[in-house]
Amino acid sequence: MKTFGLLFLLGALAVPFVLPGEFYLAIATQILVYGLFAVSVNLIAGYCGMVSLGHAAFLGIAGYAFALLTVNSGWPVPAAILAALLLTGIVGALFGLVALRTSGLSFLMITLALGQIVWGVAFRYVELTNGENGISLPRIEGYFGHGTGLYYLCLAVTAGCLFLVATLARSPLGTAMQGVRDQSRRMSTLGYDVWAIRFAAYVLSAVLAGVAGILYVLVFRFISPHSLSLTVSSEAVLMVIAGGLGTTFGPVLGAALVVLLKNVASAYTDRWPTLLGLIFLFIIIVVPEGLLPGARRLTGLLRARLVARREMGARLTNAAARIEEARP
Repeated sequence: MKTFGLLFLLGALAVPFVLPGEFYLAIATQILVYGLFAVSVNLIAGYCGMVSLGHAAFLGIAGYAFALLTVNSGWPVPAAILAALLLTGIVGALFGLVALRTSGLSFLMITLALGQIVWGVAFRYVELTNGENGISLPRIEGYFGHGTGLYYLCLAVTAGCLFLVATLARSPLGTAMQGVRDQSRRMSTLGYDVWAIRFAAYVLSAVLAGVAGILYVLVFRFISPHSLSLTVSSEAVLMVIAGGLGTTFGPVLGAALVVLLKNVASAYTDRWPTLLGLIFLFIIIVVPEGLLPGARRLTGLLRARLVARREMGARLTNAAARIEEARP
C-alpha cells in the first residue's frame, strides 16, 4: 500500500507537466475534488457498511457556508474554512443522531430524506442562497487561485485526507469500524459501543465531505442547489462501488472514471450515460469487488498462471533431459 501510495503521489505531481492543456488540467483537478468526496462516502460505506444517499448535503453546506462568509460577509479565507467545517461537523452530528437510529435500508432512506431537506432549503431560501441561480465567487488571487497552483492545492488536501483515512483504517477505531461492519452483534457482545463507533465515523465522514465542498467552491467558483442533489450523492456511491469499497485509493479511481466520462466522452456522444451504465455492468460482472481490488486479484491470478507454466516447463525440460540420459 505504501508503494502504491508513493506511485500515486509521484504520478499526480507529474500530471500538470504531461497533460496537453488547461482543459485536461481542470478535469484532473475535478477528479481530485470528487475523489475526496467519494473518500468521505467510502469512510462510512466501505469501513462501516452504511450507505448514504444524502452525503451531498454536507458538501453543499460547507460550500454554501464558505461562499456566504467570503462573498457576503467578507471573512478571511482561513476563518471561513474553519467556520464552514465546524458548521458541517455540527450538522453531521445532528443528522447522525437521527439517521443512526436506523440501519440498512432504513438508514439509506433517512439519509436520502435528510439530504433532500437540505436541498429544499438551498432551493427555496432565495434570500440566503440565491435559489437555483446559486452563488458565484470571484477568483482568488495568487498562485493557488487557478491553474497549476489550484491543482496542487487540491492534490495536497486530497493526499492529506487519504493519509488520514489510511491511518484511521489501521487504528483501533478503524479496526472497530470494520468489525462493526462485519459483525455488529459480536462487537456489541464484546463490549464495544456500536452506536458510538458509527456516530464517530458518520461525523468524520461529514467533515471530509465538507472539505471536498470547500475545494468544490474554489475550483468551480460557483455553488447551486445542484451540488446538494440526489444525483451528486448517487454518483459518489457509484464512484466508491466502481473503485472498490473499503479501499484507500479505490474511490479516487472511481471518481476518475465518472468524471472522465462526464467531461470527455460527453464531448463525442450524447449517450455517455449509456456508456457509463455499460462500464458499471462490466465492473459488476467481471470485478464485483471494484476496479482496484479486481485488478489486484486478476494480476495475482495471472502471476500464478505464469509461475505454474514456468514450473511445468521446467518439469518437462527435466523429464526430457532424464529420458535422454537414460537412452543407451
